[in-house]
Amino acid sequence: MEKVDIDDVDPVIQPAAIMRPLTEALGTTDLAINYYELEPGDSFAYGYHVHEIQEEVFYVLSGTATFETKTGSVSVAAGEVVRFPPGEYQRGVNEGDERVTALALGAPLEYGEQTVLRECPTCGERTPNRITSADEGDARLTLCEECGTETGRWTL
Repeated sequence: MEKVDIDDVDPVIQPAAIMRPLTEALGTTDLAINYYELEPGDSFAYGYHVHEIQEEVFYVLSGTATFETKTGSVSVAAGEVVRFPPGEYQRGVNEGDERVTALALGAPLEYGEQTVLRECPTCGERTPNRITSADEGDARLTLCEECGTETGRWTL
């Protein structure tokens, strides 16, 4: 058995106010587990994205998260759970005024190929992006794969 106090797990740089990866701390081998706190405007992910082989489940503990999908937006309130199968594009955002807290579960642990789409101001449309670290190592960036424009930057 493994037991972890979420506050004891160091946060990592994400588009969320706080993201604490619990997978390693709990020693899971077939399941990714992440704890999120999203301020208004924050997101669970770097962009509208899809995982090739991993399904994702989000359990909203407080607030309301809005997930963009191919078929429209879906609001998930505290106490509700949503599942995305492998191959389904989605992006969860806090569009409300209060903080969202949630647990994200992904199985299998490895997600295979991931495609992240973000609005590129240079290209004028949503394009594939790659996620990388800034030269200083204290920030994460998204870069348009078509023109190299930086489309996002996050720090702790």
